[in-house]
Amino acid sequence: MKRRHFLQAGAASLGAAFMQPGLSLAFTPANVPDYTRLLILVELKGGNDGLNTIIPYASPYYAQLRPTIGIPRDRVIQLDAQTGMHPAMQALLPLWQQHELAIVQGVSYPAPSLSHFRSIEIWNTASASDQYLGTGWLTRAFQTRPVPPGFAADAVVVGSAEMGPLTNGAHAIALVNPQQFLRDAHLARPFDASASNPEMAHVLEVEHDIQRAADRLRPTDGQFVLQTTFPPGQFGNLVRTAMQVVAASETPSGGRVSGKGVAVIQLTLNGFDTHHDQPGQHENLLRQFSEGMAAMRSALVSMNRWNSTLIMTYAEFGRRARENGSRGTDHGTVAPHFIAGGAVEGGLYGVPPELDRLDGNGNLPVGVDFRSLYATVLDRWWDIDSRSVLGGRFSTMPVIRT
Repeated sequence: MKRRHFLQAGAASLGAAFMQPGLSLAFTPANVPDYTRLLILVELKGGNDGLNTIIPYASPYYAQLRPTIGIPRDRVIQLDAQTGMHPAMQALLPLWQQHELAIVQGVSYPAPSLSHFRSIEIWNTASASDQYLGTGWLTRAFQTRPVPPGFAADAVVVGSAEMGPLTNGAHAIALVNPQQFLRDAHLARPFDASASNPEMAHVLEVEHDIQRAADRLRPTDGQFVLQTTFPPGQFGNLVRTAMQVVAASETPSGGRVSGKGVAVIQLTLNGFDTHHDQPGQHENLLRQFSEGMAAMRSALVSMNRWNSTLIMTYAEFGRRARENGSRGTDHGTVAPHFIAGGAVEGGLYGVPPELDRLDGNGNLPVGVDFRSLYATVLDRWWDIDSRSVLGGRFSTMPVIRT
């Protein structure tokens, strides 16, 4: 049996977690970024409808394009004289008012694909639309500047087995069953170095890494105790688990415990492929997202980690400007994305939707290449030369206070 088949079998049998083996690269300690500056990625899976999330309520074209699913002007949470948020996003308003929430409008890439599979592959690998790369953009970042060996892992993916931007090389753990993982570290057999089958020995070594990571990330005596009230529902549970992972590297006084951290946590909120009956579904999703973000802020503030955490959303694409005949929206191009944190310079960025400039397919023009968001994380958050990861120069955005 091929090694990859052994790895797939191992992932299935573990159920609670799967760790990708990292690459061992030589590096100079002085070049190691400050990976105590945590990145939390939130995937809005399915393609979020940007126009009903960040709403150009003052545009006369908005109501024309969305006669049945558009948000009435008197319900919009106004951000300025032109732009507002969906009313279900009330929980995000304090972050906006405290200038800790940046909203980047018009995000996509040249010649965008409207295929779920292909477009999320482009976002995960940071490729061009006609380019196929085999590694995730964070995998390449960690290969360029490895996470310190004392960390529990490069990253933790909560509630999903899909590694996304950590594909093919990152030392990452997928918490498919977060509650079981955090409760029980008995996820693997002890590593038997005398195993005669080298492929099986490799699998056992990976499982041994999982057990060690579990020991480091499970709640322990003397650990910081979270007092935050988390929202109900699946996403609220994922947020709770993510914050427990952060708490596992904290002391009760809020100081980091050496050797127990991770550089990235990834969460996924499913359900944004709203082709029909969108209003109720979308409202529920945006409420879950906003309340989850507010809970993350509360927990991170209590751990003294808010200023050292950057939260960023991503998704495969947005939705078309004009509503369809089923009170929904079809696959489109651009969408707004959110960046939040104590070090964030809040405000509106990017290119507002120009609803009078739709292309022949009814889509908005691309305003910001998504790789500019990644370049901002690499260059401004971690001080990694983004060209070595993204294969070219992409402008950064002034969303992080220096």
